[in-house]
Amino acid sequence: MPTRATVLLSACAIVVLGACEPTVRSHGFAPDAEILGTVSSGSDTRGSVRRKIGRPSSTGVFTQNGWYYVSTTVEHLTYHEPKVVDRRVVAITFDENDIVASVDSYGLEDGRLINLETRTTPTAGRELTILEQVLGNIGVSAETLLGDN
Repeated sequence: MPTRATVLLSACAIVVLGACEPTVRSHGFAPDAEILGTVSSGSDTRGSVRRKIGRPSSTGVFTQNGWYYVSTTVEHLTYHEPKVVDRRVVAITFDENDIVASVDSYGLEDGRLINLETRTTPTAGRELTILEQVLGNIGVSAETLLGDN
């Protein structure tokens, strides 16, 4: 019969190992190849695509000629930054008569990393320390600072 310490140690080990398991979250919907096989270029319309697949995740920005279905799978592991492990984008474009012109499918390997927001503005010159910033204007007249000279 196991001792109380052995049971407690086993329970702690299970909890610690279970905490190392990543949390997987899926967002959005992109139809798989089987469903996409039912959509035909040149014969399906916007209405038939909506009935077969459903409403798109988003549409074209400047024109309504494109429908986009996007799905993303993200892994969260403890305190680490979330990692995108899968992304699928299905792009269906329509011609001027609302008939399917093309059906394209893209994966994570087709994407490019784009830094959308860096929160920094590049500047020329040297970087000032905090002390230089605080003490830099001591002794400078108000007219010089405001440009009223």
